[in-house]
Amino acid sequence: MLTGYTSGRVLAHTDADMKLIFFELTLNVVMKMVWKKSYYTTRLWIGNPPQEFALIVDTGSTVTYVPCSGCEQCGKHQDPMFQPELSTTYQAVKCNPSCNCDNEGKQCTYERRYAEMSSSSGVLAEDVISFGNESELTPQRAAFGCENMETGDLYSQRADGIMGLGRGQLSVVDQLVDKGVISDSFSLCYGGMDVGGGAMVLGGISPPHDMAFTRSDPFRSPYYNIELKELHVAGKPLKLSPRIFDGKHGTVLDSGTTYAYFPEDAFIAFKSAIMKEIHSLKQIRGPDPNYHDICFSGAGRDVSQLSKVFPEVNMVFNNGQKLTLSPENYLFRHTKVSGGYCLGIFQNGKDPTTLLGGIVVRNTLVTYDRENNKIGFWKTNCSELWRRLQIPGGPAPAPSVSPSSNGSIRMPPSPLPSGSPPDILPDDFRIGMITFDMSITVNNISPKPNFTELAEFIAHEMEIDELQVLWCFFTLSGFKFYGLYKARYCISFIACCFHLAVELIF
Repeated sequence: MLTGYTSGRVLAHTDADMKLIFFELTLNVVMKMVWKKSYYTTRLWIGNPPQEFALIVDTGSTVTYVPCSGCEQCGKHQDPMFQPELSTTYQAVKCNPSCNCDNEGKQCTYERRYAEMSSSSGVLAEDVISFGNESELTPQRAAFGCENMETGDLYSQRADGIMGLGRGQLSVVDQLVDKGVISDSFSLCYGGMDVGGGAMVLGGISPPHDMAFTRSDPFRSPYYNIELKELHVAGKPLKLSPRIFDGKHGTVLDSGTTYAYFPEDAFIAFKSAIMKEIHSLKQIRGPDPNYHDICFSGAGRDVSQLSKVFPEVNMVFNNGQKLTLSPENYLFRHTKVSGGYCLGIFQNGKDPTTLLGGIVVRNTLVTYDRENNKIGFWKTNCSELWRRLQIPGGPAPAPSVSPSSNGSIRMPPSPLPSGSPPDILPDDFRIGMITFDMSITVNNISPKPNFTELAEFIAHEMEIDELQVLWCFFTLSGFKFYGLYKARYCISFIACCFHLAVELIF
């Protein structure tokens, strides 16, 4: 989310002495009404002893903040509030000429407001932050926001808070760069439509030879802007003014925003060009009556086949380099119609700014090379990022995760317990297993319920391989015409670059 600016429908060369810092991202999907809000989070530990938080990765925010104990206007999130009194290294940031101060003139404060009517405010503090056991970076002191009030989506979201990766003195990136522990660069890689999670690297990486770069002007605005010149749909350029993507803040990347927002003329031209290419599909109503979504049915559920139905889109930068967008980079699933998809590109009201949210960079490594004032894009399978970049010590590939998951229970990588079911994915390393029990009451014992079909349904809803869902055992009790089946299913996960999290509700 962009501080003070967000569209209404909102759902981040290694030097020898610099270190790569690997993090784990998990995709959280929060259902509100009938539309889906998605964001990416990473884990951050604050204090000594450390207290753990799930923070939204946000390139549009310049401060990191979490709810603190005593906050009476903070929502219920997935982790307990930060308790400063339990940290031996916590210090309040005292009032000084470079900050806004509280009413008593003792402590620095912060406040962030977003256009979708959410806000966060509190006091500034310093403490030790760390990024988990897989990070090569030792714990560092950093300033962060200790919330005493949240409103809007920030109050209701499951994530604990925000990790600000934008340009600014309080940004996590700026603070680590100022300490000299990382180079002035970071990279984000978001999983595709059917692959939740991804990866974040703080510090520099050697860019792939075919990474497409565009200039990013830090003096134009505090946001990460790029020089977008043209849009091509199915190989044909849209008939637009060459300055259409240069209005106001220009074209801005914001990892805290879900969708993309174009100026009016660009949106109309894009929508028309897409619709001209998909004659075989039927246009249908969107999932939420409050929005006039442009949706289609008949494309099938297999994302890998969408390119046979929907056209390829190319973003052409001022230097002539381009980023190719597949259908998953401009579509989102219809939540009520199987095989239905909707455009994830919207009109940005009357605002001439072009805002590119996370949907545009699915399965794309985005490198924010702040030192050289440029941003790079490289299409890749983000679940296989580490193997393709050949980064030593990088996590292994990620499995799929359902976009309809309602919450998460973190599972650290660990060997399977003894007595576990036999390996079902021999070519992958399995890191853990979830088991759950269910009871099914039937009023006729014949025919027997189809448990194989049920396992396939579970795999389909979680969008994982059917071989990962095992029927451990079932029992039957009851009378001649009535029965109670009790089944146990085991869900196995292969090694990945994030901790897969699944919450099942029956």
